Amino acid sequence: MTSTIDAVLEILSWAGFGGAAVFGIAFLALWAMDGTWLAAEALVDHEADGTWVRWFDDEGEANSARVDEHAATLLAGRDRADIWYRRGWRGRMRLTRRPPAHHLLVGLSSGFLAVGVVSLVASWVVLFARG
Repeated sequence: MTSTIDAVLEILSWAGFGGAAVFGIAFLALWAMDGTWLAAEALVDHEADGTWVRWFDDEGEANSARVDEHAATLLAGRDRADIWYRRGWRGRMRLTRRPPAHHLLVGLSSGFLAVGVVSLVASWVVLFARG
């Protein structure tokens, strides 16, 4: 019975720490590829061909981007919005500072790390309880 518990705890600890490492590396890769995004206040124009967002970047140049349907629903009825734009690019903006996958990878990495730590501590408890 104890060898089965030891094996399960060993597998869970390896899977937990391994999963945390894999999702942590994926998080770092996404963070590095995401680039630099700066905050700006933008004007929202609701036109016949869609919703447009216009702002001035850090170099004082005027930028504009047509938003997708999801962002257009979030911006419905508003004439100003706080946005994030990609530094050095024209026409790239989003409504959040980080992409949604960023939060997902942080959560998965933290969850797997918690499984690894809990199983490692449980394995120590079983080892010392056995004497």
